[in-house]
Amino acid sequence: MKKQTLLILAVVAIGFISCEKTDDGKYAEYLVARPLKIGKTEFRNERVDFVSPLPIEESGKIYAYQDYIFVNDKYRGVHVIDNSDPGSPKKVSFIKIAGNVDISIKDNYLFADSISDLVVLDISDVNNIRIVNWLENVLPESAWFGGGIAQNMEWPVADLYDYDGVDFENEIIVGWEVVTERRLIEEVNTGLNNFALAEAANDTGGNVGQGGSLARFKIVGDYLYAVDNHSINIFEISDLEQPKDLEDVYAGFDIETIFNRGQHLFLGSMSGMYIYDISSPASPSFVSEFQHGTACDPVVVDGDYAYVTLRGGNQCGATESGLFIVDISNIANPVLAVSYPMDEPYGLGIKDKKLFICDGASGLKVYDKTDVQNLTSLNHFKDIIAFDVIPRENMLLMVGDDVLYQYEYLENTIALKSTLVLN
Repeated sequence: MKKQTLLILAVVAIGFISCEKTDDGKYAEYLVARPLKIGKTEFRNERVDFVSPLPIEESGKIYAYQDYIFVNDKYRGVHVIDNSDPGSPKKVSFIKIAGNVDISIKDNYLFADSISDLVVLDISDVNNIRIVNWLENVLPESAWFGGGIAQNMEWPVADLYDYDGVDFENEIIVGWEVVTERRLIEEVNTGLNNFALAEAANDTGGNVGQGGSLARFKIVGDYLYAVDNHSINIFEISDLEQPKDLEDVYAGFDIETIFNRGQHLFLGSMSGMYIYDISSPASPSFVSEFQHGTACDPVVVDGDYAYVTLRGGNQCGATESGLFIVDISNIANPVLAVSYPMDEPYGLGIKDKKLFICDGASGLKVYDKTDVQNLTSLNHFKDIIAFDVIPRENMLLMVGDDVLYQYEYLENTIALKSTLVLN
């Protein structure tokens, strides 16, 4: 009996090998993104919940406010972490917000996206967070599929997006799962199912928190600016409990990130950096742009330079990855000063003379930027995955691969202070 079983297994194995050999190059492996769905009724009825700490499923953006750190769990909500002791941070709670990607905080009021809605929460007591307002349909949805996909949603790295089985009349896509599948090359190359879009810093004015370079929300004074793929959505928030939805400003294509310095907003897009004047804060006006090849693109600004990381490949485009340093001493005419090659950069940040770059699987890179024409490497933390950073006054916060890292500043480098595994 045992010999018979082995014979059967051998025949099956030979069959698999034979299939592989007879593919004749017709098949290939592809990364396929499948949507995570929620019924529209369920979404409306169970929009926000406050629960005990949960394991993170996929860490997203990071935000710091007073003694707390907020880590987005992509499309699910926000993890709240007590960081009063940076050497021993502790998870406090989880704010469940369907479809959430971004937050921003001012004077204990947290603003969060939930697909096309804007949620306002009172976090003055993190153990008793409460909803104070809910503005529906103020963050535009995509026109595709009857508005079933949020326009501000980040798109995963994938070769194909498979929408089979989605009922766009009654369901909303709130996220994605990515799997590897073997498919006919000819079928994929028809293009019927093969399209891709891009993903997607100091807030100022009042007691405002601090986001990373990948943020799409930015509070400046009495205004909240929230970018989607094409526009700057503007909210007047002098009354924090009653935001006023103002007229949007069209800003271009594939907008991903927003950064503020003084009276200017710097928008990172897949094709370039756009600069807008907000001296009239309710109506930002276009100033200038810096064009580059198609790539995913966050921006931070310091002095006369804007620092732009470009990540090529997959949905981010064909541009080689790198760091572009743009001279903005003439704000009306930004020009490239110098560029440096990178592997797969995501977020970046600046603290005094130090430049921090999250280079994906290549880790966290630290440079002395005193001479932008000749960046000097100070440190390279190689054995980690780096996604985004927030340079605070006394500590550098970084998130990557479901881990929160905190580094303390030293004279010529940084040193790891603590880690918190989120999953």
